Amino acid sequence: SAVVFPNKIATEQQSLMLVKRLLAVAVSCITYLRGIFPESAYGTRYIDDVCVKILREDKSCPGSTQLVKWMLGCYDALQKKYVSLPVSFYLFNSYWICLQTITECYHFKFKYTHNGPLLDFSSKNKRNDSTITCADTKKASILLIRKIYVLMQNLSPLPNDVCLTMKLFYYDEVTPSDYQPPGFKEGECDGMIFEGEPMYLNVGEVPTPFHMLKVKVTTEKQRMENVDKSILKHGGTNVPLQVLRVDKEDAEE
Repeated sequence: SAVVFPNKIATEQQSLMLVKRLLAVAVSCITYLRGIFPESAYGTRYIDDVCVKILREDKSCPGSTQLVKWMLGCYDALQKKYVSLPVSFYLFNSYWICLQTITECYHFKFKYTHNGPLLDFSSKNKRNDSTITCADTKKASILLIRKIYVLMQNLSPLPNDVCLTMKLFYYDEVTPSDYQPPGFKEGECDGMIFEGEPMYLNVGEVPTPFHMLKVKVTTEKQRMENVDKSILKHGGTNVPLQVLRVDKEDAEE
């Protein structure tokens, strides 16, 4: 069946539904192309002529069922406007006490305005939201998916014992102290390190009249050795993937 884009995005709810859909597509594409779950854990959908795999609950694969539950919990927090800092999921190959050695991590950052949810990474390239059409959003969405495909297929293979986890961060002022979305529990540790030198990448962005979604990937630099250098360039906004320098925001996250 087809993933259909709305004819217009005129309300906060329409924007939120699209945000949820794009988040699901991005997470599904990443986990599928990195070989996290078996083929049976995915269904097939189409965005125009682009075939995408969508993660689903699979009784024979508890891990995929757990990630689907996490996604639903993330949707719950988004609906309530509790999410603040990045929705992030991490691939790591060791776990000891509260220290995770990260192999790859993927960030989706959420902000909110009076017009609805705003997802971005403090982009310096401001634009007039009123000029964004559904055609713009659709084109950017397809381009983002294709960029994810390119990057995921070029990264070095993951370790055999890789694990996955997801973290949410909230606005303390508006989030009830006892709130935990379905499938989540209160976190007790923030210690995370990369075994090698980390590299930060902006994969792409999708604008709508109500929000901006940007996908950022952090991975070990040595895992980028097999990536075609033509898809990695410093600076510029019209290149497939942009290499980022480490900044204060990255350090805090």
